[in-house]
Amino acid sequence: MATTVLPNHGASVPDVVAIGDEAEDLSSWQKRSAINKENQIRLVKLAHMRYQHPDLEQITTFLIDFGMRIACRTDNEIWFRGYGSDQYVYYACKGPKKFLGGTFQVESYEDLERAAKLPSAAEIREMKDAPGGGYILTLTDPDGFPVNLMFGQTPAATGAYPEKLTLNYEAEKARKLKFQRFKPGPAAVHKLGHFGVCTQNFTEMVSFYTTNFNIAPTDFLYVTSPDGKKKNVALFAHIDRGEELVDHHSFFITSNATSHVHHCSFEVHDYDTQNLGHQWLAQKGYESVWGVGRHILGSQIFDYWWDTTGNMIEHYADGDLVNEKTPIGYGPAGDESLAVWGPEVPGWFLQ
Repeated sequence: MATTVLPNHGASVPDVVAIGDEAEDLSSWQKRSAINKENQIRLVKLAHMRYQHPDLEQITTFLIDFGMRIACRTDNEIWFRGYGSDQYVYYACKGPKKFLGGTFQVESYEDLERAAKLPSAAEIREMKDAPGGGYILTLTDPDGFPVNLMFGQTPAATGAYPEKLTLNYEAEKARKLKFQRFKPGPAAVHKLGHFGVCTQNFTEMVSFYTTNFNIAPTDFLYVTSPDGKKKNVALFAHIDRGEELVDHHSFFITSNATSHVHHCSFEVHDYDTQNLGHQWLAQKGYESVWGVGRHILGSQIFDYWWDTTGNMIEHYADGDLVNEKTPIGYGPAGDESLAVWGPEVPGWFLQ
């Protein structure tokens, strides 16, 4: 007897349906975790990444091929921007390979002053040479990763947004007497979306970020012991802006035998833009890590690359949006939780 094989299916479903039964109300989790939101340093968004590179010319060529453009440069520093309202989305300075942290914009100068009282915080300093100016403070988390907080930067004028394509479906032909045509080139970066770290101190790191900042869980991944006990080993977290819609995650933490930065990720326009950018990087001879594929958590279309210094960097498109009403999801950790389609995940991807 022939087995019935159902065709694949996709749909845009409500967050509460997609998350499923293993879920928890965010406010309940915050209460259970003894989080006082009034004491938090208020983040607005993730603004830019900071890295140190031994060869600025080499990384500049790569980042331009990746889809950024130079906003400003000196002999030892370069600021790269996208076409969004951020003055820059990536800062590079000359020196031995080093992760200098992600940079979050805060609501007020008072938030910087509050952060300056944390034990690991350095002094607030003015960014006199950086495009848009402003003030920045750097502190370190329990694993020693730098955390940068910024306030007072003048927004940039946005660049031209790419055209939204009209698509034809089998029973809905909206694109009439128009042909799809594309020009090969880099996948232009819009903005910084997220970054993440691997840690030996998962519980302490989760507590640090969700207590001191308005960073809130979107999804936890867990492993199950032989006796049936579940232990959280990964967190995808968003910036809690109340009812305002924000990216599914701006930051993630995953448990690991060693502590190191994992990757940073930048938004591009759409599926075609991303695939053309992937093809462009491949033709230039850069090393692909994983992709193109589509994630499950966050739903993004992804492609990961090694930059010329050996850091992992990602393009993404079509990511989920959440707010304080979105329940926290819980699910099993494993390769099968990473993507619904795409190449097989490299075995060392989360190592």
